[in-house]
Amino acid sequence: MLTDPITALKGVGEKFAEDLALMSIYTIDDLLHYFPYRYDVYEIKPLAELIHDDKVTIEGRVVHEPSLTFYGRKKSRLTFTIEVEGVAVKAVMFNRAFAKKQIHSDHIITLTGKWDAHRLQITVSNYKLGAAENQDNVQPSYSIKGNVTNIKLKKTIQQAYNIYADEITEFIPETYTKSYKIPNRNIAIKTMHFPPDRIALKHARRRFVYEEFLLFQLKMQLLRKINRESTEGNAQQFDEKRVSEFVQSFPFELTDAQKKSLKEILADMKSPNRMNRLLQGDVGSGKTAVAAISLFATITAGKQGALMVPTEILAEQHYESLKALFGERANIALLTGSVKGKKRRELLSGLQKHEIHILIGTHALIQDDVYFNDLGYVIVDEQHRFGVEQRRTLRDKGLKPDVLFMTATPIPRTLAITAFGDMDVSVIDEMPKGRKEIETYWAKDNMFERILHMIEKHVEQGEQAYVICPLIEESDKLDIQDAVDLYHQLVEFFPQEVKVGLMHGRLKANEKDEVMKEFASNHLQVLVSTTVVEVGVNVPNATIMVIYDAERFGLSQLHQLRGRVGRGDKQSYCILIADPKGEVGKERMRIMTETTNGFELSEEDLKLRGPGDFFGKKQSGVPEFKVADMIHDYRALETARKDASEIIENNLLENDAAFLPLKRILETDPSLSTTLD
Repeated sequence: MLTDPITALKGVGEKFAEDLALMSIYTIDDLLHYFPYRYDVYEIKPLAELIHDDKVTIEGRVVHEPSLTFYGRKKSRLTFTIEVEGVAVKAVMFNRAFAKKQIHSDHIITLTGKWDAHRLQITVSNYKLGAAENQDNVQPSYSIKGNVTNIKLKKTIQQAYNIYADEITEFIPETYTKSYKIPNRNIAIKTMHFPPDRIALKHARRRFVYEEFLLFQLKMQLLRKINRESTEGNAQQFDEKRVSEFVQSFPFELTDAQKKSLKEILADMKSPNRMNRLLQGDVGSGKTAVAAISLFATITAGKQGALMVPTEILAEQHYESLKALFGERANIALLTGSVKGKKRRELLSGLQKHEIHILIGTHALIQDDVYFNDLGYVIVDEQHRFGVEQRRTLRDKGLKPDVLFMTATPIPRTLAITAFGDMDVSVIDEMPKGRKEIETYWAKDNMFERILHMIEKHVEQGEQAYVICPLIEESDKLDIQDAVDLYHQLVEFFPQEVKVGLMHGRLKANEKDEVMKEFASNHLQVLVSTTVVEVGVNVPNATIMVIYDAERFGLSQLHQLRGRVGRGDKQSYCILIADPKGEVGKERMRIMTETTNGFELSEEDLKLRGPGDFFGKKQSGVPEFKVADMIHDYRALETARKDASEIIENNLLENDAAFLPLKRILETDPSLSTTLD
């Protein structure tokens, strides 16, 4: 059986088994699924097509006996000339003195190594006597540990395959394997280890990419279904007429994207199952309006609502904006760490008596002495800034409240459907009408004085500016303009009436809030800051965002910072001061100046940087796949998600015999086994 221990194979003793265990290989199944991490393709191309510095394979006739030179202990250099297409090519091999006895003039030899087009020379990494036809075209390389060698591992895999091949069964229904023209598991496993050619390998890889994504999506969607069905929600009976009147009272019309997201959220609130939804919206796309309407719906259903945000100043801004929208329709309270003593006691008493309808606050909301009377709905803003435990504690304060997570970080669709596969996702990907697009420019350091004159001109017209830089204090390692030094420069540069503020991560929370309040109330006209200014704070008067050393930030972070301006009706500007040395940095600046669409930017950022920057590495929710790559194989991910949805929606795992093998595979997952029994 495939579950047999690895020691069942001939030649696998205790010591070899210990080394294989270092590679997490314990059973025959583990061994057969231990795929190569790289494949070297030995393809003979004409000399004219070889690219300088590339790894290439050439075949030719040895012109004369090799020459061997020793320099230092155990160091040697073997050189000889081969004739390829009538051209003399020099071959160099290091530290392989033994090859002198194997290579002789007039022999045909195949060499693989680094090509130097200028010298017509190859630095050899592999060689084989004889013509290229005598060797495998594609050579797998495994990631190995201990005393395991590639050759020994390959022999062991070959032995395992010869004995156990008949036990490798297919579990993907034939309708899919035929439709996508992918090989069955048995052939695909053999091809991954012993590829006859590149085309066969490509199809075997396609098969495992689809298989991994399909299993993952099925698990995620089954978990979502289980969570929905096992968590009864409130089935909130809100007053649709009053909700509609509330929407009509807004001084603006909702965009189509806002209407669509709102419809999805309200449908969840009505449903008997508990809402677990992510609302994604670009900076300034109007998530707050959607949140306000859904909070109002909860009040009309006789429940309480809560809104948790990461910082005090953001909580205060939400409090002010919601009070303005709600008017007399609801009693809204603000709870932060600053609310103390009698005021706090009165607030908590009012909350418990249901005199308070909506509570807005920081993580102070989840402290032990905060009791709601009937919490029906929880909104967590900038959800990735709170730990999983903090979010769960708030959720547990209500009797199974509906939960909406909001984020202004535009997460690429590819990642959203993977990392948040157990959540429903709503997206606001449209900006409110009349919003002026922020003009973005890329400038060099020598233009800084001109930029400061521009800021001064705009400040004279009553506007404000941010100047962002990466570090707080000067670092010997990085030549970066630091915030403190920059602050002093600007104080010197601007006339006395232009007040400059400084904000950075080493300030205490109350000091940061104080600086931000002064800027929001226009007591400060220019704010020098590190990236702590990134999230959510609304200063409609700020029209200029200058980002120093912009090449040190990722696209998503640059876009978040740019979103701090353009909140009012005046034209706003973002100036990126950068001198990127590499192509990726230049590409980043180009993309920033060409688009203000956060979702487009996030897709580009994903290509340039990978998924680790969207989610913290540890708590990313982004799974590790053996073969599949979420970025390069995103089309297969979409296909697998669609297929998984159909399988779950039509209950095919239970109702169709063709899906029984797939169901059995899923039953081996401990998180799903009880529900599939």
